[in-house]
Amino acid sequence: MQVQTIDSSSFQSKIPSYINESDALAILSGKISLLETVISANKPREEFFGKKVRIHILDNIKNGHCPEDCGYCAQRKNGDSGIQEYSTKQPEEIFENARKAKESGAYRFCMVTAGTGPNKNSIASLSSTIKRISEELGMKVCLSAGILDIEKAQALKEAGLDRYNHNLNTSESHYGEICTTHTFSDRINTLKVINKVGVGLCSGVIVGMGESHEDIVNVAFKLKELKVISIPINFFIEVAGHAIKNPNTLTPEFCIRILSVFRLINPDSEIRVAAGREGHLRTLQSMSLMVANSLFASGYLNIKGSDINQTIQMINDCGYEAEFDNYEGNIIHEQANIYSSDNIKNLYKYKKSEGS
Repeated sequence: MQVQTIDSSSFQSKIPSYINESDALAILSGKISLLETVISANKPREEFFGKKVRIHILDNIKNGHCPEDCGYCAQRKNGDSGIQEYSTKQPEEIFENARKAKESGAYRFCMVTAGTGPNKNSIASLSSTIKRISEELGMKVCLSAGILDIEKAQALKEAGLDRYNHNLNTSESHYGEICTTHTFSDRINTLKVINKVGVGLCSGVIVGMGESHEDIVNVAFKLKELKVISIPINFFIEVAGHAIKNPNTLTPEFCIRILSVFRLINPDSEIRVAAGREGHLRTLQSMSLMVANSLFASGYLNIKGSDINQTIQMINDCGYEAEFDNYEGNIIHEQANIYSSDNIKNLYKYKKSEGS
């Protein structure tokens, strides 16, 4: 199979969506069977990404002390979630975390910082760190640091930033229900600035925050319009102190349907199974890889997740291949077989008693 290579900095998709709004709503409402949905979504997934699954590892380089009131976030102001707050990590610590991520097989290192957006001094420090990681480790870097203007975006581009994450999170009509300290337009403007300087766009959604099916479809098409190359799909986790009024019930089947809708609307974008994968998809995690071609390992911003070896084992077990970037370390690709001759006796329900 010939898999297309897509350049982050020049992503200008001319691939039309495979479905329209009506089709997407039919999928989300269950009018189209799950099997038919997954088969349809698997076609563009494998056409553009083959059997590869990209692994990303997050480093939360600043935690808490945030003036924003985003209702879904453990770091929100006055949230009292019980998380440990800390100021921005020192550049050497961030670099060391990037090195460990590379040794763990991460395709890309994602740095995340709380706050409305970085000031001039923060941009200078971040730029220096990005440049060092890119040049010394040969590793791709994604940054999520809030709202940017053109000058700050250009500085990050010149430092070698590969992608910038700034999630839309939900539709414009629903945005006021989850945040009041900035607007949907603020987020759109930052994405346009990033696109203008030629850094790849990473922007996604959080589902389960009281949104309608129409909201989900709306934001999927908005990301298509903005030419977003990387789309993380987060499933809302009810952290302590959250301010989401009417969280949706998320079943594993519905999560697969959401992933499928985003794939069919954005056929050649990277679709990532992000926060909430383990708890919301549960036994259907491996099925999600028939639709998505990317995931996070080793947890999220403030919530733990499956470790790198568990993640790789799942990828291998369902016939896909973990994708690394310039990786030369030793990853454990297979866990010990629980039915091995050395272990089988430990699994007997009824054992002979000693001396019998």
